[in-house]
Amino acid sequence: MMEYDSKADTLLHIKRVAQLLTEASIELIRRANVHDDSKLESPEKELFDEFTPKLKDCTYGSDEYKGYLKGLKVALDHHYACNSHHPEHYKNGINGFDLFDLIEMFFDWKAATERHADGDIMKSIEINKERFGISDQLAEILNNTAIRLGYSKDYYCSKCGRQQEHSFSSECCGAIASKDKKGVYKVLNMKIK
Repeated sequence: MMEYDSKADTLLHIKRVAQLLTEASIELIRRANVHDDSKLESPEKELFDEFTPKLKDCTYGSDEYKGYLKGLKVALDHHYACNSHHPEHYKNGINGFDLFDLIEMFFDWKAATERHADGDIMKSIEINKERFGISDQLAEILNNTAIRLGYSKDYYCSKCGRQQEHSFSSECCGAIASKDKKGVYKVLNMKIK
């Protein structure tokens, strides 16, 4: 009997995963091309014209913010009905999501933080965890993604003290950040301020 060589099967597996990831990428690109198109038409556009400047100067999740959302109700109801990356789109919220909805929602949150004077994706994840009943595990995945992509500020290497903004890995020592039992991000030589 001939000795088994795994190389051919492994190469087939690698190619198949690459094919599936490419198919997923195509769906993400499709979504990128139509993201929030409904905001460009009535009844959304005129209400977003009125309220977007007001929202920019308020803190996400504040009473002021929630008041503006009430003024946007008609636009938001339409928007949520037309856009599946919002938990409000589904009767069961995020539990109705697929992975593509989740990815689009995450980047929508990130982009939204950039429209607020005091926007912070880590704070948004924390607020939305409660708002949408997000599990600890999923919140951790969202936090880890924000850190990997460099969206979290105020990381310092405890070894050299150098700030590690916009980096999941420490440039000086290669440490990877994660959350400890107390909710503090740190691993090896990196910690959050």
